Amino acid sequence: MSLFSIVVPVYHNAASLPDLLTEFQNLAHRNPEDSFEFIFVDDGSRDDSFEVLQALFQKEPRMRLIRLSRNFGSNAAILAGLNEASGEAIAVIAADLQDPPDLIHEMLALWRQGRKVVLAARKGRDDPGLTSFTSDVFYGLFRRFAIKTMPERGFDFFLIDRHVCDLIKGIQENNAYLMGLILWLGFDPAVIRYDRRQREKRYGRSMWTYTKKLKYFIDSFVAFSYMPVRAASLVGIGVSVLGLCYAIVVILARLFWDIRAEGWASLMVALLVVSGVQMTMIGILGEYMWRNLDETRRRPRFVVDRVIEHSSDFGNHSTQPDSGDRLHNQRD
Repeated sequence: MSLFSIVVPVYHNAASLPDLLTEFQNLAHRNPEDSFEFIFVDDGSRDDSFEVLQALFQKEPRMRLIRLSRNFGSNAAILAGLNEASGEAIAVIAADLQDPPDLIHEMLALWRQGRKVVLAARKGRDDPGLTSFTSDVFYGLFRRFAIKTMPERGFDFFLIDRHVCDLIKGIQENNAYLMGLILWLGFDPAVIRYDRRQREKRYGRSMWTYTKKLKYFIDSFVAFSYMPVRAASLVGIGVSVLGLCYAIVVILARLFWDIRAEGWASLMVALLVVSGVQMTMIGILGEYMWRNLDETRRRPRFVVDRVIEHSSDFGNHSTQPDSGDRLHNQRD
């Protein structure tokens, strides 16, 4: 008999949680020879998500609840779940039911065949046009300039072996792009293709805003690609060469053709363009420097407010921490 863990980051998902738990229970019923634990990580939700989880917890002995002290982001919530997971294999899935939980059955079958990493990669998606377009652009750039093994339309739904889980827990990065880390480790992944469903209206709107997507995009490239810095260098060299050529033309025009270089407007345009390029380059360098600073601070990637779990005999449940908040510093 094997123990499998399913980790779910939760942020404003109160409406979908009962249906998601039902899907997990059906999955466990399809695999009666194995044991499961369902780990829900509340990432500082401000709706009724944690109250709904507590109510479900009273009826499901396989559930474990983790509540973070505030919203740290999806990656941090997943890492908190991986830190608590006890299974021989650990699956991670979003709470909005856009990804089909029954795929975990196929993922477990591939894991039993010896695959340490199983990815559920999107073959298509029913999301709005702009969301699909920006997602395709992001993953296309990431494949081209960072990690070439990234599936064409990306993935957020995956299963990893205990060995891989322990390796990820040991990586000391505050702004880590978790999906990139899984591929960076180098284990040959098995890939299952599926069509991602559109989020149902009854489950509320997504909290995955464009501001968060932009940070996600920057974190991903800064963590795995030197392309932004290299591009800034090339643009700087190009602008310098153009500026030098233009200066030579102005000097020759003044010396040999007696043409006065009076153009105040053209001078200001050149100055503004060059200044804009310089500020962009400083901004790119600043993104890398900020992340270096963030790493040197040695702050924890997430702070656990409390962990609620059933006792070993599935009777009374215990609430941790022992005293005060549990501070999970992955660097220790």
